Amino acid sequence: MSAPASNHRSRPPDADAIAAALLAWFPTAARDMPWRRTLDPYAVWVSEIMLQQTQVKTVIPYWERWMRELPTPQTLAEAPTDQVLRLWEGLGYYSRARNLQRAAIEIVERHRGRLPDDPAALLGLPGIGRYTAGAIASIAFNRPEPILDGNIIRVLSRIHAVPGDPKAGATSRRLWNLSGAVVAAAAQLPAVRLPSRAPLVFSGNCSMANQALMELGATACFGTIPRCGVCPLRDRCRGFQSGEPTRFPQIPARGASVSRRFATVLWTHRGRWLVRKRPQGGLNPDLWELPNLEIGADADADTAIARWIGIPASKLSFHGKLRRTVTTNRITEDLFRLRHPPTSRMPSGELRWAKPAELAILPMMAKHRALTETSEGA
Repeated sequence: MSAPASNHRSRPPDADAIAAALLAWFPTAARDMPWRRTLDPYAVWVSEIMLQQTQVKTVIPYWERWMRELPTPQTLAEAPTDQVLRLWEGLGYYSRARNLQRAAIEIVERHRGRLPDDPAALLGLPGIGRYTAGAIASIAFNRPEPILDGNIIRVLSRIHAVPGDPKAGATSRRLWNLSGAVVAAAAQLPAVRLPSRAPLVFSGNCSMANQALMELGATACFGTIPRCGVCPLRDRCRGFQSGEPTRFPQIPARGASVSRRFATVLWTHRGRWLVRKRPQGGLNPDLWELPNLEIGADADADTAIARWIGIPASKLSFHGKLRRTVTTNRITEDLFRLRHPPTSRMPSGELRWAKPAELAILPMMAKHRALTETSEGA
């Protein structure tokens, strides 16, 4: 990891003023989130991983349930993988949950069950990159480490009118340096004192400065219609002064999405559902799903399923369509109900005929679980 922000030699001249404005604004602007009521590094770490690609309102109940069932690195390290995935179900990007458990095992084995406060040691853990290491180090341990996520990229790009793709080499390095300058400046300012009865707790100025940058991007410096009138940095924002703050950041257009089509069978027999475990090496391994196969855009989905499992197409009844997006894939599933005993041409892979009570504890594709809960079994 790069040197702490406090060692930056070329601190922008307005870094001190930006840090001071953020520290004055944040105590009254900070949203009340459960992970802001604790200084437990493990709790902070779990929240940061869950918040990647996911909105706060979605994360809160997941985080609370996770912390009840797996309150320490030790309990996470020892938990069955199915329990970990079931707790994560619905958040998507399941590799995040697997990396949490892998990292927890290393924390128990190499760090006596406690998250290290050294950013370099944090970077050595599975699933922890530069942003997450800086977030844990600054939020939990008040280390002057920079962080850079989508919200902070937007804020800093507008304040400094930074041109270019924010994820490209030179522009990214500039934004990391600007972020580092702010947290380094905050570390040198007098400690902010919060009201003694405030429900939120912070480890110090570095924690507050970094979270203030994130908060500003999440609650005011919006992508399309920024609320410049409530921004504590408006007077120092070159984007605002230009009259076109939304020109920054200059994010390139996304690549074209890919359409994919699947045929899925909701197969029941004697009160049990047929489910299949996703294999290792593919998307979302170890999660259970309703059996499905990919088909062409113009294929007859019922005919494809009938041939796949060796039954007459007349046994299938159309149940609707399911649409979802996974990264750049736009997926459509044609759904068919089937009440039928096992056949001699069962789908490949690890299969299970599961009762509803068994499905409730299996980690499962969230949209497929919803189908089993809203569709009558047989």
